[in-house]
Amino acid sequence: MEELLYAIGISAVAVSAMTGVLEAGRKPIDLFGVVLVALTSALGGGTVRDLLLDRRVFWLEDPTYLFAAIGAGLAAVALVRMVRLPKNLFLIPDALGLALFTVLGTHIALMLDVHWFAATLLGVVTGVVGGVLRDMLCNEVPLVFSGELYGTAAWSGTLVYAALLGAGVADSGAALVAMTVVFGLRMAAVQWRITLPTFVAR
Repeated sequence: MEELLYAIGISAVAVSAMTGVLEAGRKPIDLFGVVLVALTSALGGGTVRDLLLDRRVFWLEDPTYLFAAIGAGLAAVALVRMVRLPKNLFLIPDALGLALFTVLGTHIALMLDVHWFAATLLGVVTGVVGGVLRDMLCNEVPLVFSGELYGTAAWSGTLVYAALLGAGVADSGAALVAMTVVFGLRMAAVQWRITLPTFVAR
């Protein structure tokens, strides 16, 4: 199981770095800025999670995550310079990264004996903070604060993950179901414009 989670973590970092590049590519940002956005998108959520858990930051403990983020980011830079990609293509890898990161973050918190409810929220932090920082650097309103379901999709998945574990389902099976829930809800929200009510003060 640990090998699977490690692979999920590397994949999440790589996918999120690519979303950073795809988002930054819509702005007049130089190559250094694009790489910075990619790293922030890929590593931001996990960094905040580790700081809250008072554990050594994951990419300082294992630089493979850092190399994966940089490599995926540069590969995405090369791709977007050769191929004209659809404007909203980044929404698909972003949903995948959200699914991977939220479940991984919840698992890490649970392994450190964090209460299950707090662990689900740490999973959401892991999944959404990188995207929030990415959008802020690109001068965009973060997806989690507007538009279709985002944070809600992430939290739904982490709650499903915790519930399945509590019911005795194997960790790998629970993780797969939870990631499917997050990805499915996010893509359904994009496809059918599913949103929460907008708060407006009188």
